[in-house]
Amino acid sequence: MEIEQLESFIQAHDDVEIRVITHSNSQFHQVEVEDSWGGRHMLTRRGKPLAFRSLDDVYLELKRAGIRRAFLVQQVPEEEMVGRAMHYRDSLASRMPLVF
Repeated sequence: MEIEQLESFIQAHDDVEIRVITHSNSQFHQVEVEDSWGGRHMLTRRGKPLAFRSLDDVYLELKRAGIRRAFLVQQVPEEEMVGRAMHYRDSLASRMPLVF
């Protein structure tokens, strides 16, 4: 989903979850939008995934799009290394609410 489409998408869909995905071994953050049908969309710009350098940059873009609430989730590579499935998308315990 293009960043420019986010505001209109949010206005048209009332049951949307915004996730700020941070990778434990990286300094970059990505934003994922999950719609009410379970479809997951990474934010892009000109067809390329957006990677934010700081949470402040994420906050500014999301506020600009009219978003006031999101979840911060951390992807931990150790889960995959020991044979466990990634759980950051499904577990409520792995998400931290963000309000801005």
